[in-house]
Amino acid sequence: MNSETEFELPQLYRHHVFACNTQRPPTHPHGSCGASGAQALWDRMAKAIEAQGLNDIGFTMAGCLGFCNSGPLMVVYPDGVWYRATTPEDVDEIVNYHLKQGKRVDRLVMVLKRS
Repeated sequence: MNSETEFELPQLYRHHVFACNTQRPPTHPHGSCGASGAQALWDRMAKAIEAQGLNDIGFTMAGCLGFCNSGPLMVVYPDGVWYRATTPEDVDEIVNYHLKQGKRVDRLVMVLKRS
């Protein structure tokens, strides 16, 4: 960019969470986050973010994030941290530690690789 086109972009969120909610049949060979119980977990996360007044946290239920057999998956940006939450308590921990305090929840981190 040159000086004529440079401008500052506002940072709308401190963290933005994208949570896969793709639903495939339970017998699908790729699996899916939806078939792994994602909806109830993401509903809990959305309610917790709202109830705690975390207005600087964006939360988006997304389509497939590309690692179907590893779900339910979510990714937190700008950190680029991928989590696999399987219980309501996991969701609470991510909200309370990562989203509120900026502390990664190592026990829930997924290290994913493209094949």
